[in-house]
Amino acid sequence: MTTHASQEGAKIKYVYPFGADFPPPPLDVNLLGGKGKGLAEMATLGLPIPPGFIITTEACNTYRKNEHHYPSGLEERIVESMKQLEEKMGKEFGSETNPLLVSVRSGAPASMPGMMDTVLNLGLNDRSVLGFAEQTHNEQLAYDSYRRLIAMYADIVKGVDRAHFEEAFHVLKMQEAVENDYDLSINGLKEACSLFKQIYRQNVGKDFPQDAYEQLFEAIAAVFESWDGERATLYRQINHIPDEWGTAVNVQIMVFGNKNMHSATGVGFTRDPATGENQFYGEFLLDAQGEEVVAGIRTPHPINKYQKQVTKSELESLEELMPEVYQELLTTITLLEKHFNDMQDIEFTIDDGKLYMLQTRTGKRTGFAAVRMAVEMLEAGLIDEKTALLRIQPEQLSQLLAPIFDTKVKKAAQDKMVGKGLNAGPGAASGKAAFSADKAVEFKKQGQDCILIRKEANPDDYPGIVSSEGILTVRGGSTSHAAVVARGMGKPCVVGCGVLNLNESAKTISANGLTIHEGDSISIDGSTGEVFFCCMESSPSEVVQVVLTKTKKPEESFIYQQYKKIMDMADHYRTLHVRTNADTPQDSTAARAFGAEGIGLCRTEHMFMDVNRLNDVRRLFFSTNPEERKHSIDLLLPHQKEDFIGIFRAMQGLPVTIRLLDPPLHEFMPHGNDELETLARSMGISLDRLLEIRASLEERNPMLGHRGCRLGITYPELTEMQTQAILEAALIVTKEGLHVHPEIMIPLVGITNELIHQKAIIEATAKRLFEKHNFKVPYTIGTMIELPRAALIAGQIAKDVSFFSFGTNDLTQTVFGISRDDSAKFVPTYVKGIPNPLEKGELIHILNDDPFQVLDREGVGAIMRLAVDSGRRANPSLECGICGEHGGESSSVEFCHQIGLNYVSCSPYRIPVARLAAAQAVIK
Repeated sequence: MTTHASQEGAKIKYVYPFGADFPPPPLDVNLLGGKGKGLAEMATLGLPIPPGFIITTEACNTYRKNEHHYPSGLEERIVESMKQLEEKMGKEFGSETNPLLVSVRSGAPASMPGMMDTVLNLGLNDRSVLGFAEQTHNEQLAYDSYRRLIAMYADIVKGVDRAHFEEAFHVLKMQEAVENDYDLSINGLKEACSLFKQIYRQNVGKDFPQDAYEQLFEAIAAVFESWDGERATLYRQINHIPDEWGTAVNVQIMVFGNKNMHSATGVGFTRDPATGENQFYGEFLLDAQGEEVVAGIRTPHPINKYQKQVTKSELESLEELMPEVYQELLTTITLLEKHFNDMQDIEFTIDDGKLYMLQTRTGKRTGFAAVRMAVEMLEAGLIDEKTALLRIQPEQLSQLLAPIFDTKVKKAAQDKMVGKGLNAGPGAASGKAAFSADKAVEFKKQGQDCILIRKEANPDDYPGIVSSEGILTVRGGSTSHAAVVARGMGKPCVVGCGVLNLNESAKTISANGLTIHEGDSISIDGSTGEVFFCCMESSPSEVVQVVLTKTKKPEESFIYQQYKKIMDMADHYRTLHVRTNADTPQDSTAARAFGAEGIGLCRTEHMFMDVNRLNDVRRLFFSTNPEERKHSIDLLLPHQKEDFIGIFRAMQGLPVTIRLLDPPLHEFMPHGNDELETLARSMGISLDRLLEIRASLEERNPMLGHRGCRLGITYPELTEMQTQAILEAALIVTKEGLHVHPEIMIPLVGITNELIHQKAIIEATAKRLFEKHNFKVPYTIGTMIELPRAALIAGQIAKDVSFFSFGTNDLTQTVFGISRDDSAKFVPTYVKGIPNPLEKGELIHILNDDPFQVLDREGVGAIMRLAVDSGRRANPSLECGICGEHGGESSSVEFCHQIGLNYVSCSPYRIPVARLAAAQAVIK
């Protein structure tokens, strides 16, 4: 490895040793990465940790910036650290007679399971394998470890397809008529090493490296490189992990779970990561190395008798096979959870009956598990209320509201139920069968739901996992990469469904006498592990059944009771109110059930899209004289009034913000001959005349055209009619004994006089109605801030209104100058990143997030802050809210709290997310 770096780089400490006899390094996760910090911290607790050293994230980032060369002095520091390990272990790295073997593992500051690379058994070569066999008195272990190194090194360091090695090894097992890897004879393993070296030479163009330090330096570089690999980059984008963090590298003495049948390797969670139950949950493999468990290549054993019973596994548990080791492990994980006060994800190896801990980190969990763990840890006194609320990602609450398959639907499809695997990620999913990650991505691009089906999912399948509605594997366990990633994303997942026969070449999957092809329908129940060869209709979740449909009583749902505790705590801490975007009484009722404190946006144009009303609206815009237009508007009045009555009743005294008509005209235009002829007949004009009128109404840029308050100014009778509908509905509902608080919102204001004109019509109409009915209802007038000019003159506008509501969908569009309807053509590329012409292998991320999904704080946010500040200086009682889609996105909600908004408004099913995000904003 060539080194090029500045002298300054040589002064930075890039390597920190860890272990029982080494001074503890600084426990800084940003420097050591999550895995390194966990290892160092476990060492300080006196736990059995194989010693090693950590190469910091700073070294990785210097390598990335330095044309993929090591920082100056790093190689020398690695050699020094290796010498320290040699002295401690009494062995020599690269020795032919007394070899020291090490592993190289990634470890980013944030958990990224399976997204980066690992190489095991470094230090073996054609000569040292003989010495290792003599040293351990175990030829089987020596050659098994060597063949693993050749295959893993070829895959990770040189990019050789692992399938070449798997196929060759499968042939060897067939020749000896053995099923398990560990049953292959010593001669078979020697033959495997020879074949693997041939495959390596054929694909790489040179022999497998015999120099131990060449292996080590190349493996470390490969782990650095994996930070910028496709799956790691995609994972960071989805989970908002900064590119500049980099990964640490952990070099650690090898311990061997593949030594004999008293050896094992495993993964566990201190609590069930799918349900949150306070039970040690894990899996292990006998006579194996760690990557086999997480890769899902073999179906693993359950960790204890409880899990064996729950999963109905026929395999013996660790508790049964090695009871003393199991008890030591149980004591260790209890200590770790108490020390970190959170559920831990651990890796361990048992080397000839001796337990070693290889990892501890905060475990990924489903939304169900996150809520249950937070509540139960709070009740146990392990954490306080604020910590409990921060333990749950707001978006995870959506999982509690996601649909399920009810018993009636499953009973009707019983003849299509073909098997049952491990329930690794709760929820229900149906879609087309996709047998590869590429196919899943293809289905996604076509707008079709799919289920990714693999024999065993590996980290390279991550793009397919992202694109699918659910994941199904034939092999593997609940701690495999597929299961861990799916749980973290809240996707339904079933693993280890061994009855399935997946024929990847024929693109078919068979079980229970049934066969389906790629593209056929399949359904999975991630809560029960059931697999159905059909499409199934889903039903409301337990929480929705209690909250909304009222088909389940609160005391009948354990998860609802815990959900309610979290929501009650969130409401106690938050100061930001949460409203809903709702246009119908049904949506309003649902929003109330989820905790909405009013309606922040009622879009009146959505009421007009009903097929029975659409022609009346079209008559309005196609009318060529005032009398025709007045007649069309009179036809719309009763519809509008009826809708508002239903919404006011549903909201029962809570504020309702109603936006006056704001559609681009093209949304109401008739399409096709049938619609045109129907409208012509209803208006009593010729088709040719209708086409002339339509041509005159066409706009080149309708999103910035004749819409919003501009419609109300051109057609003042429209504003008058809508005001009349709102206030007469309010009068009727008020007389029924309910309080009504209508807030009339004027859209797309960019000029103060636009507002003054529309406000005058509203006030004149209200005065006339109140005099006519001899009765008044309170109402307020406000405006949407969705144009940069409106934000810039907010101080002027604020003098004439009671409230601002930020329409961040259009505000984002107009601040960026990006059409939201066309943004998908290039914004994903901006987020994904484009190659940096000056830095080979480096990506330039033009945007960190899609600004139509996550509020842009630097530009849109700055304009919002300006408008709030100048508006309140002019009108101290000004109320400010947000009604764009950002109102239900957690980081955007946090920003709204920071700039002092009074409320956010979002769709009904996002209300719990916004409530929790608002509470976290206060706590943070």
